[in-house]
Amino acid sequence: MNHDTLSLNELFPRFVAAKTAEGVSEKTIQTYHQHWHSIGKHLDESILIEELTQDDINNVVVSMRKSELAHNSISSYTRVLRTFLKWCRGQGYTSVVMPPIKDKETVKETYTDEELLKLLRKPSKDCDFTEYRNWVIINFLLNCGCRAATIRNIQNRDVDLSARQVSFRHTKTGKVQIIPLCSQMVNVLRDYMTIRQGSPSDYLFCNQFGEMLTGTCLRNAICRYNHRRGVQKTSLHSFRHSFARKFLVDCQGDAFTLQKLLGHSTLQMTKHYCKIYDSDIAKSFDNISPFSDVFRCS
Repeated sequence: MNHDTLSLNELFPRFVAAKTAEGVSEKTIQTYHQHWHSIGKHLDESILIEELTQDDINNVVVSMRKSELAHNSISSYTRVLRTFLKWCRGQGYTSVVMPPIKDKETVKETYTDEELLKLLRKPSKDCDFTEYRNWVIINFLLNCGCRAATIRNIQNRDVDLSARQVSFRHTKTGKVQIIPLCSQMVNVLRDYMTIRQGSPSDYLFCNQFGEMLTGTCLRNAICRYNHRRGVQKTSLHSFRHSFARKFLVDCQGDAFTLQKLLGHSTLQMTKHYCKIYDSDIAKSFDNISPFSDVFRCS
């Protein structure tokens, strides 16, 4: 089949195969498929690549806006379309370009200290394993600020209690991260691992059968746990935002250290956290201002 006779739907599997061969993560590939389905509501994907025009691409954005999609959803969908068209151009199929649409800055939902205290209250000794595991996971999320996928993939051998650190082998960037553990977290993990046991290659946070938690299972488990504690928020990712906010605002942490802890490949996303929490940092600036410190010491 000639290049000119291929439709967008016929090219998409080739694009996915190429990205898979490049080593793009499974989650990113899933996002490609999910977003391609959504894009299909605003673009005729049966159109031949030779017939695709810049007007067609511009009309995709117009159609999305008319359908009252959230701005950041449009940004996310068009980002996949832009990646697809960039690959098409590299293969010589088209010269059409998808202009970038920047995300709008939004204040990320975080857990309040009151909510965190409810979630961190240690369960009774007679609780079942899953309740205890969920409590340890909450502790771990607030120590590390990691993603849900990272939590699910940690193995027993990745935890080094003597060195007070944990290795994240499954990360968004594909690079291994070494994250420190505070002394309280070391104690929590030591007690948990005594009960969890298992071989070095077993998953640290497993289900009741010792198997790896699925994404859905983890989300549902934390949702039920939070509700039982009287906390209506259930987002796993909000723990990551809470970690970032508390690190920057309450602990006066710096952006470079936060970048390393969150595993951001560049400072760009870390700067995003710094920007949205600027007003919170200002409220506590008296505590960290060198100028104020002079008078405190006088």
